[in-house]
Amino acid sequence: MRKSIILISGVNGEIGHGLVRSLYDQGIRNMIGIDLSMADDFVLERTEDCLIGNILDRNLLERINAQYQIESIYHMAALLSTRAEFSPVIAHEVNVDGTLNLLDLAMEQAQSHGQTVKFFFPSSIAVYGIPNLEKKTSVGAIHEDDFRYPQTMYGCNKLYCESLGDYYSHYYKRLSAHDSSGLVDFRSLRFPGIISAQTLPAGGTSDYAPEMIHAAAKRQHYSCFVREDATIPFMTMSDAIRAIHLLMAAPQNALTQMVYNVKAFNPSAGEFLSIVKTYYPDADIDFIINDNRQAIIDSWPADINDDQARKDWGWSAKHDLDKAFSEYLMPEIRSRYEHN
Repeated sequence: MRKSIILISGVNGEIGHGLVRSLYDQGIRNMIGIDLSMADDFVLERTEDCLIGNILDRNLLERINAQYQIESIYHMAALLSTRAEFSPVIAHEVNVDGTLNLLDLAMEQAQSHGQTVKFFFPSSIAVYGIPNLEKKTSVGAIHEDDFRYPQTMYGCNKLYCESLGDYYSHYYKRLSAHDSSGLVDFRSLRFPGIISAQTLPAGGTSDYAPEMIHAAAKRQHYSCFVREDATIPFMTMSDAIRAIHLLMAAPQNALTQMVYNVKAFNPSAGEFLSIVKTYYPDADIDFIINDNRQAIIDSWPADINDDQARKDWGWSAKHDLDKAFSEYLMPEIRSRYEHN
């Protein structure tokens, strides 16, 4: 009898870290992680095993397939938006081929043990592409079916992988004699920018917001690469993790779609800096615009509509912008930097 596990790819990343913390606090001990590098002590102490390897390595996935029975897969491994623009071919390999490999593993597992495998995929507001700033200002909160014309490789990758999830869940090998519909239960959230108190930013285009507060806490200079009026939605890491749990816990028949928007607050970069300065009045932060990165931010919505997530599975963010600082960010940030 193979041991039943939860598989987490990209376990060393920002969301991977938060997910391990939360699952462990819920009493879950059968987590297996995969990452390109050795997991840190925090992750190692809370998982059953962490494998060093690449999700493009089919041999590694075949060994996992042979050794374990997988209950669910949380696929966090990705090449993030900024890095993907410098290496679009590698980004496609990691973000698309890697996802395809894990969807294939989920299907093989489901067919083998005859039970549905849940598959969580973190998508992004990068799937949206608004043609110009005037349109962005006028359209209001974007629904899931609006403006799906990504202008980055990362956004293209995420949008295509959403379709792959739909295919594996509903249409896999539909011309074969065996019906595989429903064996993979693909669920996805289109995340806004995510702000973490525990982990440092790791290469996302939206990282200017968390980079501000970490730089201010470390008493370091920071040049924000977008305009002061640049606006996209954000949420805290703790709310992001809670959204994942709520979605994955929802009964399948309650879900009216496979991909959902979620959000919490949407300050401009200047508004975010103003709050940073209420905690760090001497913060040394200026604005030196990177036109190319600014253009990406301008193509993403200023706001998104998450009504369907609220209706289908009870989503509601706990942290607005003020609570994000007072209840989530500042206690951890102060503990991390000011006691050292």
